[in-house]
Amino acid sequence: MTQKSVRVGIIGGGLMGKELLAATRRWDALVDHSVRPEVIALADPSPAVRDWFSGAGVSNIYEGYAELLANPDVDVVYIAVPHNLHEEIYLATIAAGKDFLGEKPFGIDLEAAKKIVAAVQSSKVFVRVSSEMPFYPGAQGAINYVKSGALGEIVEVRAGFLHSSDLDIKKPINWKRQVKFCGAIGVMGDLGMHVAHVPTRLGLQAKSVYSILDKIVETRVDNQGNQVACDTFDNAVLAIKATSSSQTREFPMFWEMKRIAPGESNSWYFTAMGMNGGVRFSTRNPQVLERFTYKDGEQSWIETQPGHKGNWPVITGGIFEFGFPDSLLQMWAAFFAEREGLLGDKFGCARVEEVLESHKVFDAAMKSHSSHAAEKLSN
Repeated sequence: MTQKSVRVGIIGGGLMGKELLAATRRWDALVDHSVRPEVIALADPSPAVRDWFSGAGVSNIYEGYAELLANPDVDVVYIAVPHNLHEEIYLATIAAGKDFLGEKPFGIDLEAAKKIVAAVQSSKVFVRVSSEMPFYPGAQGAINYVKSGALGEIVEVRAGFLHSSDLDIKKPINWKRQVKFCGAIGVMGDLGMHVAHVPTRLGLQAKSVYSILDKIVETRVDNQGNQVACDTFDNAVLAIKATSSSQTREFPMFWEMKRIAPGESNSWYFTAMGMNGGVRFSTRNPQVLERFTYKDGEQSWIETQPGHKGNWPVITGGIFEFGFPDSLLQMWAAFFAEREGLLGDKFGCARVEEVLESHKVFDAAMKSHSSHAAEKLSN
């Protein structure tokens, strides 16, 4: 099969930028993909990061992002920078006419997100939002089960992303724990789109939000050993009144986003229960997808093993376990296929309209935190 060559530039070469480079290096694991991406450029202010990418064979290394955007050889950009830089760099990328996949939350707050989304919608650039966890085969199975109508009337939905990344109180402070970099929405900006992706894609629309936002660790040390205030929220639990086009009754939906979740490492989950059936999946146990049925007065849970059958076919045997690097490969496969108009009916990356809806939920959550009451979403 002839593959189209696509040249990629990375702005922000931290963990996820490095993961993208690694994903392109194992692209041959995909079967009959129409695109072959190659990372040819990196922009990052850190000399150590620039050295790493240079050592990995990336030929165009820049300190500033403007030089990368000016490179006519770059077809697609991946942007992974702190939230306070989203508006500036995303708008500059749109103005440069470059297609890109950007990290969530697409702006430090709702107003920034609105500006970015409006610029995307008035341009011709192809833009999607990073959210890889729904590409697990078990997550895909859960999504398809809900779409089949097997739930009947929806009773409730739960989605969450639970980290233990900040459980160690001796961990030095980073930008995600500071409002000036991460935004006042804190953990919701960091983990929220991962939680929102599946519910919004399924058409489950939030109407009002009651939030419990928690700051657990008040200070952390910086690189000089000084105590610095942690002024963002560590954890967020949102109780949402939601609607679906399949029914008139509102139902409860719960979103849980935690950077301090004792007993968890990096667990993403989705559960949906209805009057006739239900489904639940968690990356904590990625080899298990559970489906619930209620028929003739009998309640039954059926456990299946989704194996390694992803959104896009791969050379890996179906009996083998699926992991985080595989979800990234699947997300990027979907991005490049959709950019070429070849995604078909496969599950796609998060859209800018979906990330804007998530921002409206988080904005209402902030208002709820202040008012101690449920708050309706803004327009």
